[in-house]
Amino acid sequence: MFGGEDNKRRLLNDLHILDLETMMWEEVKSEKGGPAPRYDHSAAVYADQYLLIFGGSSHSTCFNDLYLLDLQTLEWSQPDAQGAHITPRSGHAGAMIDENWYIVGGGDNASGSTDTVVINASKFVWSVVTSVSARDPLACEGLTLCSTTVDGEKVLIAFGGYNGKYSNEIFVLKSKPRNLVQPRLLQSAAAAAAAASVTAAYAVITATDEKTRDIVATDDFDIKRAQPASNSKKFVAEIDVLNGENGKLAARLAEVRDENSKLKDKLDMTNLSYGELAKELKSVQDQLAAEGSRCQKLESQIAAARKRLESAGSLENELEVLHQHISQVEETIATTQRRKSGGVWKWVAGSTEVSDDE
Repeated sequence: MFGGEDNKRRLLNDLHILDLETMMWEEVKSEKGGPAPRYDHSAAVYADQYLLIFGGSSHSTCFNDLYLLDLQTLEWSQPDAQGAHITPRSGHAGAMIDENWYIVGGGDNASGSTDTVVINASKFVWSVVTSVSARDPLACEGLTLCSTTVDGEKVLIAFGGYNGKYSNEIFVLKSKPRNLVQPRLLQSAAAAAAAASVTAAYAVITATDEKTRDIVATDDFDIKRAQPASNSKKFVAEIDVLNGENGKLAARLAEVRDENSKLKDKLDMTNLSYGELAKELKSVQDQLAAEGSRCQKLESQIAAARKRLESAGSLENELEVLHQHISQVEETIATTQRRKSGGVWKWVAGSTEVSDDE
């Protein structure tokens, strides 16, 4: 199992192997130079020794590259595939029939892939098998594809997928023998010269083999017209230029990977800091909640105290009124007593008059 993404949507390019006897997973460390992290790619095993990885997507772009992993040495390589130009795609499906790996469906974030393509795993030559319309159910993502034998004939069976709507249709493709020695489409003059050299050399070598004397060139390219000698210098010069550009790209890729590693470290530190800040924020929120509860209790107590103070003020007023009333009563009593009493001189005179109260 190669690549994919984890539950945090981080892209992966790691490799795992499941032992079907022990049902135990093992992560395998392969040599450098493998595919960039991706998901929605396709994978196939060829000749019980090679793992093929094609296409897929990152969060921003789709791929159309092809990688090969030797399952014995665990070394990655990127074959120099020839033939038809294959557009980037992800979400496609693939299935092997003998040496041919068929790719159906997929898309590039803008539209579905309308062509069904095949690559010969022994010669690494791409060809377009057939094409459908843009709204055809086969131009979709997420379909299922498998190979089987019906009436002695090997066929492909495709089912389902999504292209604006979900499909439950079944499609059957009958494979036909194809001459994949010569590519049908050459993308540049350098590639044409290289293909001419390789094809001419292959024709010379196989001319002595009775089983391969009948190799025929395709309509798009004529072996007899190839002149590898006249194009060799230009081809070598272009190869040197491409090697130089490849070196620059490799250096730039190393820089990007180094920067990506630093950014990952910063992200890990940020996540750690975020976790600590989240814990501190939770503690402060708990404290604020406790203080809020205390404030509510204090507000209730203050309201009760205010009521008591208001009651105390009223009592003070009543008490003041009572004091005034008592003073008035006492003053009235004193005045009454002074009126009734004749004083000391009256008593000395021997007055015997007694008041009614006495």
